[in-house]
Amino acid sequence: MLYHAYETAHMMALPFRMAADAMQVSLQYPWAPHSGTKLARTMAAQCELFSRLTRRYDKPAFGIEAVQTAAGEAVVTERVADAKPFCRLLHFEKSTGPMGPRVLLVAPVSGHHATLLRGTVRDLLPDHDVYITDWIDARNVPAFQGAFDFEDYVTYILQMLRQLGGETHVIAVCQPTVPVLAAVSMLALADDRDQPRSMVLMGGPIDTRENPTGVNQLAKTRPLSWFENNVITTVPAPYPAMGRRVYPGFLQLTGFMSMNLDRHVGAHLELFRNLVKGDGDSAEAHRRFYDEYFAVMDLSAEFYLQTIELVFQEHALPKGEMFWHGHLVEPAAITRTAMMTVEGEQDDISAPGQTAAAHRLTTSLAADKQTHHLQPHVGHYGVFNGRRWRTETLPKVRAFIRQHDH
Repeated sequence: MLYHAYETAHMMALPFRMAADAMQVSLQYPWAPHSGTKLARTMAAQCELFSRLTRRYDKPAFGIEAVQTAAGEAVVTERVADAKPFCRLLHFEKSTGPMGPRVLLVAPVSGHHATLLRGTVRDLLPDHDVYITDWIDARNVPAFQGAFDFEDYVTYILQMLRQLGGETHVIAVCQPTVPVLAAVSMLALADDRDQPRSMVLMGGPIDTRENPTGVNQLAKTRPLSWFENNVITTVPAPYPAMGRRVYPGFLQLTGFMSMNLDRHVGAHLELFRNLVKGDGDSAEAHRRFYDEYFAVMDLSAEFYLQTIELVFQEHALPKGEMFWHGHLVEPAAITRTAMMTVEGEQDDISAPGQTAAAHRLTTSLAADKQTHHLQPHVGHYGVFNGRRWRTETLPKVRAFIRQHDH
């Protein structure tokens, strides 16, 4: 009933939102006598804030049309390399210049769309042939497609790595560090020819017993039944997944906002002030950020609950108790795939030590195939995006990939 209540509230707000949009247009009409006055700007700002805070945000586009490479500007074409019920494998094809080492960028299934890694993709493209996992909103996957759980996630990664071949380098950002390490472990255990040449694990919960954060404590202090009873609901009509049990995006967004509520409230007050004084550039920067931040997706209930249980409560991987379709996941089997871990000094989601714990598990991997980078002065998102990522972390990741691209 929770999802139904949310949809009802959204529909009830629709006429008021339409009225606010219409009023904003009339207040900003350039030929109107009141246009440009402080009163009109103030009222228009109020209308925009109301509309933005009550509307639903669609998945943004990657929108990467060209990048500058060593050979000059290359046009980028986004193509679907493979399509599965819960994920598309996207390839960003460059028109000219060397393609560079092949990279599979595994985006998290944790509420936001893969477009949250748009900057990461753009920064990797000049020197790499980039693919990304574009996960599909669970409310748009018809129920007849079946469930999607943690083992299915690992299976998807295995299939993609096999499709791309053994020349691939895989980069996992945040949540997928665990299933990616599990998938590479299974390939190593089978002595599969498609084992990736390297994997880069960035800001992920390999072992949340290390330096636990508030997010980790929440998962530990409540039984799994609490999450199932309080955050799992059913997709209503008219969505394709009607009847599917999900962890809905609007609840995830509430959780994201509550972690830094003062900052988000301050940002919207600043938007209001910028609109009133006519600072269009600052207002547009706010819109771009929150258009992405407010665009969230539903997660399948099976995947979400199993992730809570296996990763945050039972610590199955670091304790040597994780299984994939009855087979024990053994990171100690990895000998060919080089591994780099990256952490942010100020990460309050996957704190320092949690990703580096992967090195304790890959006991058969030679020392010259392992490295760790702790990025100073960045939080969780700074691990894979922003100025310090581009100028300090990315060069180390690029050098590591090239070192092991043979």
